[in-house]
Amino acid sequence: MSFTRGRFWQLLGDAPQGAPAVVSQTSESRDGYVIERLRLRLERGEEIRGIVVRPAAAAGRLPAILYMHSHGGHYEVGADELLDGQDYIAPLGPELARAGFVTLVIDMPLFGERRQFTESELSKALLWRGRTVMGQMLSELSGALTYLAGRPDVDPARIGGFGISMGSTHALMLAALDDRLKGVAHLCCFADYATLIDLGAHDRHGHYMTIPGFVAELSTGEIAGAIAPRPQLICIGAEDKLTPPAAVAKARAEAEAAYARAGRPEALSFLIEPGIGHQATPTMRAATLDFFRDNL
Repeated sequence: MSFTRGRFWQLLGDAPQGAPAVVSQTSESRDGYVIERLRLRLERGEEIRGIVVRPAAAAGRLPAILYMHSHGGHYEVGADELLDGQDYIAPLGPELARAGFVTLVIDMPLFGERRQFTESELSKALLWRGRTVMGQMLSELSGALTYLAGRPDVDPARIGGFGISMGSTHALMLAALDDRLKGVAHLCCFADYATLIDLGAHDRHGHYMTIPGFVAELSTGEIAGAIAPRPQLICIGAEDKLTPPAAVAKARAEAEAAYARAGRPEALSFLIEPGIGHQATPTMRAATLDFFRDNL
């Protein structure tokens, strides 16, 4: 079955949310950038944390990035990744701000200030109700994108998506579901799910990835191809156990075929670094910044 947004939302058991309401906001200036700390009320009523990092001196409407944080088993981090990084990614928020971008990140369910459930508890509760953790995450990110696009300092025609690891999957899927992301760069989580199962590598991924019926109807390569003809950068460590070469190769072939059919093969870029595991390298970071400068 070919990718359709409506059917994918059905598999996810969710739907896009509207923009969250800003409950409170504080700002602090740093060296060349400003940090905004937000309390946001989701459409479903929960209040969550958001962080915006923006240039200090820029004026007018700027390009923007919806940053989708990773997992790594570090449930306590969440949105703080934008400012503090993780052991596999150095902080990107200040660097993006100095490059002229407004960047927003929100705590995903289970992470940061939202650790009231374990991943197993939330996965079971939502699955038993016909929903999924991935669906809730993407629904909330859709609302965050609406908020970002509506900010007076953001040009809604120049918004990109970025993520690493879990955030990479979010960035890939949200870009396929929403044309408002004009370009997407995702690192360290691009692999064909059916091949992961065949290789016995699927259990390295968290419960948040469980989407009933996914493999029977869709594939990672199809989802990446649904982003065409918009620009997409995919970075992989060749030794990353989460993305075995055979699983990457199958997804890559499908995505490249879709971009060729769209007449934009040059809009899809791969950076596969030999000898690298689950890590955002300086080369990947440089490629990501160049990608956003060139395409936003």
